[in-house]
Amino acid sequence: MKIRELQPQESATLGRIMVEVYSKLDGFPGPSEQPDYYEMLRNIGQLCSRPHTQVVVALSDRDELLGGVVYFSDMAEYGSGGNATTEKNASGFRLLAVRPEIRGGGVGKALTEDCIRRARESGSEQLIIHTTEAMKVAWSMYERMGFERSEDLDFMQEDLPVMGFRMNLTGDEPH
Repeated sequence: MKIRELQPQESATLGRIMVEVYSKLDGFPGPSEQPDYYEMLRNIGQLCSRPHTQVVVALSDRDELLGGVVYFSDMAEYGSGGNATTEKNASGFRLLAVRPEIRGGGVGKALTEDCIRRARESGSEQLIIHTTEAMKVAWSMYERMGFERSEDLDFMQEDLPVMGFRMNLTGDEPH
């Protein structure tokens, strides 16, 4: 598996994967309930033009797109609700999606590890993520990797509770 930044010609494919993954999550709002959110997913490649933002993808040995994530080296660009965008010396990632038929094969973990590497290389003291009850299957992976629940980062996305997690990158006590 290779991890690298999204190429423009891959944007539409990653957008389709994102929409498919998020629209099929049990208990997660669908396209008719949150059309702006799904429009953003469909056009995920446009996020590459924002400062401090990288769309990162995982590819098979045959260069088949397996999934992707959006990494932010500055939380001011993170674009979530709540107070996460005011966190200093922090990086974050959002919108992790892996093709459904290959889940459990390590793609999500590899993308997460790449975001951790990027955050450390940028000098961030912490890495912030958000998830929902519909994505609870990923929580255990995040917790095994060192993320801890941070209720101070929680917010509501319309009627959807969104839960914050953070990873301390300094080796000191958790923030």
